[in-house]
Amino acid sequence: MNKKLPILLFIFGLTLSTAWAQQDDTSYKRRVLETSEVDLLFSYYNQDGVHAAVTGGEGTEELTDATSTIVLRMPMNEDDVLTVDVGLSAYTSASSSNVNPLDGGITVSPFDASSGESRKDLLAYINPTYTHNSEDRNKIWSANAYLSSEYDYFSIGFGGSYTRLFNEKNTEITLSGRVFLDKWNPVYPIELRDGFFDDRITGTGTYNPIFTEFDTETRNSYSLSLSFSQVLTKKLQGALFLDLVSQNGLLSTPFQRVYFSDFADFFIDDFQLADNVEQLPNNRFKVPFGGRLNYYLNDLIVLRSYYRYYWDDWGITSHTASLEAPFKLSDKFTLYPTYRYYTQTAADYFYPKEQALSINEFYTSDYDLSNYNAHQYGMGVQYRDIFTSASILNFGLKTIDLRFSKYDRSDGLNAYIITLGTTFIGN
Repeated sequence: MNKKLPILLFIFGLTLSTAWAQQDDTSYKRRVLETSEVDLLFSYYNQDGVHAAVTGGEGTEELTDATSTIVLRMPMNEDDVLTVDVGLSAYTSASSSNVNPLDGGITVSPFDASSGESRKDLLAYINPTYTHNSEDRNKIWSANAYLSSEYDYFSIGFGGSYTRLFNEKNTEITLSGRVFLDKWNPVYPIELRDGFFDDRITGTGTYNPIFTEFDTETRNSYSLSLSFSQVLTKKLQGALFLDLVSQNGLLSTPFQRVYFSDFADFFIDDFQLADNVEQLPNNRFKVPFGGRLNYYLNDLIVLRSYYRYYWDDWGITSHTASLEAPFKLSDKFTLYPTYRYYTQTAADYFYPKEQALSINEFYTSDYDLSNYNAHQYGMGVQYRDIFTSASILNFGLKTIDLRFSKYDRSDGLNAYIITLGTTFIGN
């Protein structure tokens, strides 16, 4: 089952960099990556709220997700590196279980989870990237692919990038592009499927939703990104970025219910039956742009700031601002306090439960598209040993990174995530 987490906010990675140098002795060229590196990442995510889109904007949003990722970087020769990112994400969702609330329990309610198979799913993906560096290390080309699969969604993607370094590597410009070609296996609410009948239905008149199945099952996304970074002073570094994203196809989620204000209400126990599923335009254009500014305060503290403005043609505008202040406790331990603020306007097509009209062309009760603001607080600690004194098999332990983050949204959704990452390098 394709899960739409409320934010694309909880993405934690380990900041890993590779340094290279060009030597005057042309008989020896230093490799871009001297030896293989392996990242092992694990995250656990938990959320709850009362505005589930599966049940028309009212109902439990309880969800847990456990993700395991392995990232392997291998030097192919002096100039080229192959990176393979493989992951599994297993989740259990009370809200998704209510795609079919009738497959478990005696009394059904939007605030209770069903025990059926729709409550859980497994996402598997692989993302290989091949990177080539020029002789002088001032030009970098990369090509990548992406493949993922879950119960009702399949995605394939590909892309590439070109990076140019100037001014003794103090200036960097990167142009990249990606394409995703996705395919739905639509799963609709149980009451909207052919042949549905239940003699427990209550309401005035006859239950008669206006639902028809979507005539397209594909979703394509195209993105073009431009970034510019500059070392401004010995202590200050800045970056700017701009993305252009175009999507077309089935942009609605097939199992998210909508209830109309001009339709009579029908129930099975406490569970209200859908009048339709959300209807959104088949095209969307997004433009995020922003920047980063990092300041080296002293030997103990570095300030890392970030800002992004977002606009799309569905009527959403948003602002994101974050600050991270890594504090060096010792040669090996660093503390990472973080804060992030987010605010957005509602999409033109968002309606709370039972406020949309059946004559509207587009409508959704997904609170991810509503007007809200959010605060995220985090703390992390990193252990780093450049000498890799500890080792497992033939790999030395380079870093351990443990982070915790708490997320609070103004519509009542709350969540937290714990992330553990380790990096090993070949001896």
